[in-house]
Amino acid sequence: MVGSPPEPAIPKPPPATSAAPAAIPPVSPWAPLSQPVFRMLWSAWLTANICMWMNDVAAAWMMTSLTTSPVMVALVQSASTLPVFLLGLPSGALADILDRRRYFIVTQFWVAAVGTLLYFVTVSDGISAPLLLALTFANGIGLAMRWPVFAAIIPELIPRNQLPAALALNGLAMNASRIVGPIFAGALIATAGSAYVFALNAVLSVGAGFVIMRWKSEPKVSALPGERFWGAIRVGVQHVRQSSQMHGLLLRISVFFVQAVGLASLLPLVARNLPGGDAGTFTLLLASMGFGAVIAAANMPRVRQRLDGDKLVRTGVFVQAVAAIVVAFAPNAWVASPAMMVAGMAVISVANTLVVSAQLSLPNWVRARGMSIYQMSLMGGSAFGAALWGQLASFTSLKVSLCTSAVVGVIAMTVVRRLKPVSDDALEDMTLLQVWKAPVMPVEPSAGPVMTTIEYHIDPARADEFREVMLATKRSRLRQGALSCELFRDPSVPGRYLEYMLDESWVEHLRRFDRVTAHDVSLRERRLELHIGDGPPVVSRCLAEPLHPPH
Repeated sequence: MVGSPPEPAIPKPPPATSAAPAAIPPVSPWAPLSQPVFRMLWSAWLTANICMWMNDVAAAWMMTSLTTSPVMVALVQSASTLPVFLLGLPSGALADILDRRRYFIVTQFWVAAVGTLLYFVTVSDGISAPLLLALTFANGIGLAMRWPVFAAIIPELIPRNQLPAALALNGLAMNASRIVGPIFAGALIATAGSAYVFALNAVLSVGAGFVIMRWKSEPKVSALPGERFWGAIRVGVQHVRQSSQMHGLLLRISVFFVQAVGLASLLPLVARNLPGGDAGTFTLLLASMGFGAVIAAANMPRVRQRLDGDKLVRTGVFVQAVAAIVVAFAPNAWVASPAMMVAGMAVISVANTLVVSAQLSLPNWVRARGMSIYQMSLMGGSAFGAALWGQLASFTSLKVSLCTSAVVGVIAMTVVRRLKPVSDDALEDMTLLQVWKAPVMPVEPSAGPVMTTIEYHIDPARADEFREVMLATKRSRLRQGALSCELFRDPSVPGRYLEYMLDESWVEHLRRFDRVTAHDVSLRERRLELHIGDGPPVVSRCLAEPLHPPH
């Protein structure tokens, strides 16, 4: 047995004064851009998203010249988003355990390589519908790699109170690129051809990579060896599984994008069916959607002061559904364009609200993995929805498919809200705190498994309250990476309880001391308040002893 004294209690904060707190002025939506590093990385993110939209527009429009099948046209959207669903979690694990700066640079050069290949295949007349889907999928791998690492970097660069504004700016970049990208792509398609869109995509991606090289990030300092790849994936999945807040957010984002992607994935066909529909019409509709999203992102701080997150999501889902129906029955581009603008405002409002909640629900050490799972849910919903509504359109019509996606989306979100309620007030404080020192003992890092036991003495009259606290404690231990955690009651001594935790190895046990959050500290204070023993709860640590059968 590896014993240790009880951990010291956390000092109580000083009592609050009677003075009323000063009113906190709202954060400017442009405040994060005053920080040079954020501004530099944000410009690289904007360029990367312009490239993404250029590639998607060129691929979608090229597909309409290679085939008339609505399914194949819609599958361009699926091929672009499916890699995030398939590779998001491994990418997030790598972003958490590798140098994030170098990893971000690699993603840009990957996209540049795919764009170069697309250019040469197209100019040599070797492109076909299946090959276009395959290369679109390869380009989507770049998105799958870069999104988690960028999502994890941003909260490290800015204060917590500026996080909603920073994420709104990220959404603004994505949707400004929805305007700029299609305009560039449409102009090049009309004058030179789709091949040159892919070439420009490659050049801009290389440029963004060199911009990221200018960022001198501080390397992670830790006395512990880096996490192993598969272990990092296990802990990331386990963390999200134990977070009820993340459960509700993942359901909401996947259901919403199953609905919203119907309009985006079938838009090339909607544009072609409008009077005089051509590449310019398609570009106009996409740009209108992006313009609406930019307006919404710029006004998001004021909107969030008037509407709570749940009401904003509910309103956005309904507004997007109505806008999709209007586009479905629009007689011309003059009617469809304003509806697309409204749809863009609704999409960014819902997406920004959910992504802010997800970021605040995750501590930094697992943020890339958690956000990759979030993005997997988003892209999985997008890929499934694109294939579903494309297939429905091929069996029925565009109008039927768009209207069905709108109605089903509103109904599904209503059901999810009732089954998995999520409130801004339920957000736990995931700020990392270095408040407890890890035990220093002569133990090999790979030794284990490690069993930790903590003995509590509780007033039997408060047993129900203690069990409630320990249920939250169990979720917290498992989110930190423990293999298991349970509570045992001594039937011979009323009020005596024994909590045990099992860690894979000694080094994994030590990692949990680096993963303590403000929420964990508050849970410990609640446990100590309920403990009535003569001293603090006694902590013991034991190493597994291998038992070999006799020869």
